[in-house]
Amino acid sequence: MASWASNFAQKLGSKEFRSYLMSTHFWGPAANWGIPLSAIADFSSSPEKISGKMTTALTFYSLLFMRFAWMVSPRNYLLFACHATNEVAQLVQLYRFVDYNGGIGAVVKNGGKMIKENAEKKN
Repeated sequence: MASWASNFAQKLGSKEFRSYLMSTHFWGPAANWGIPLSAIADFSSSPEKISGKMTTALTFYSLLFMRFAWMVSPRNYLLFACHATNEVAQLVQLYRFVDYNGGIGAVVKNGGKMIKENAEKKN
């Protein structure tokens, strides 16, 4: 056990790890974690406040950046994990939005009208 701890401490103190902590490979994903954490925090709020358009956009955004994080060399696992978490959180929010607004059929059929009415309610 002691050798595992000393190896871990050695890796944390290494020049490579300090270099990683000062790179955009670390700080980009670290700063980006605010998006999925915010979506997760909103799970308990009222679904009437969810924007269907924004949630859909964030779903596609996370899919795109999950692919980017996987394809970039070297792979950015921290960014991938952040966007995978955000993808799941946004899909949960999208489900809550659709469920609150009467199901997928109602959202597709009345999408434009519903969005306009929601915008008028907010004003």
